[in-house]
This record gives sequence, structure tokens and C-alpha cells, in this order.
Amino acid sequence: MKRAGTDPLPTRASLLERLKDPDDQQSHQEFYQMYRNLIYGVAMKYGLSDADAQDIIQETMKSVTGKLAGFNYDPKVGSFKAWLLQNTRWRIIELLRSQKDVFNRPSTTGDDTRRTGTMERVEDPSGNNLDAIWEKEWQRTLLERALTKIKQEVRPLQFQIFDCYVLKDWPVEKVSKVLGVSAAQAYLAKLRVSKKLKDEIRRLETELI
Repeated sequence: MKRAGTDPLPTRASLLERLKDPDDQQSHQEFYQMYRNLIYGVAMKYGLSDADAQDIIQETMKSVTGKLAGFNYDPKVGSFKAWLLQNTRWRIIELLRSQKDVFNRPSTTGDDTRRTGTMERVEDPSGNNLDAIWEKEWQRTLLERALTKIKQEVRPLQFQIFDCYVLKDWPVEKVSKVLGVSAAQAYLAKLRVSKKLKDEIRRLETELI
């Protein structure tokens, strides 16, 4: 059950305070749903396997929630986003180090395919590459959350027009024919939903923990 008056996509620092209570299962679930896709996307883009990416999610969440009791959120000092990145970075480093130890053991079969393939495609996550991947995934996460919110606020047809015209990049003639609307209606829906989307992304950028 959702708390009365709360955002269906909770993003405020108050969530961090609620997470300090180990018995608040709802808040922990909200936190997991909020950030799991971000961490997963980063791990996959970095070249990890699905199984390794799932492990990174679990280990990062476990590490973060374990440290929250002593974490004081102060946007003047640093964002939670940056702190979460640092925790994710260390989980990836630990995973790669453990894999490297395994790969460096003498092979009894002489098959080095797995070692070469994995270690060559994954760079050192302490470098700037992970920062770039994280920022790209963060922006994607912002867009997905904003779209989820906007979809709840506009008429279904209006969002469908926007989805086809903007997100799917259909020509206006196809939008008009398939959805049975005029070019003027399509253009107006595009403008209205685009403005709402930009406003929501700006709101999330200032309010995300």
C-alpha cells in the first residue's frame, strides 16, 4: 500500500531516513525498485554478464543499506548519486579482482578463451569510463521515470501520439493515418507532452536523492 500523499516514484531525501529503519520493508523495496535498473544497466554496459550484473545489484544494495545508519545526506557536500556510484564502483572492482585471481590460476585444460574474452572487454572501473557510463544510464533512468509520471497525467491518446511521433520517430503522416488524428492534433500533442516531459525531468534532477 502506498503512503497517502507520496509520489508514486519516491525521489526525496526523506527516503534515506526511512531506509535507516531495517523493519521498513516498503521503503527498502522502493529504494530497490528505484535504483536496481540503474546499477544493472551500468554493469551490463561495462561488459559484465547478466549473472554478474545481478550480483552487483545485490552486493551494492547490501553495502549501501548497511552504511545508511551513518550516512547523513547533505547536498552541499555531495549527492547520493555520487555516493551510490562509488559503492557500485567498488563492487565491480571487487568482482573483477576475484575473477582475475581465478583467471590467473594455471589452467588444467589449456582453454584460456573465457579469461581472454572477459579481461579484454572490461576496463579498470576506477577510471573515467565508468563515470561516463553511469551518467548515461542516469539520464536514461531520469527519462524513464519522467515518462512513467507523464503517462499517468495526460490522456492516453495524447501520450500515444507522443510515443509514436517523438519516441518512435514516426513521420506525421503515419501518425495521422494510424491513430486517426490530424497533423495539427499530432503536432499539438507533441508540444504539450514534450513540455511536460522536460518540466518533469528538471524536477527530478533537482529532487533526486
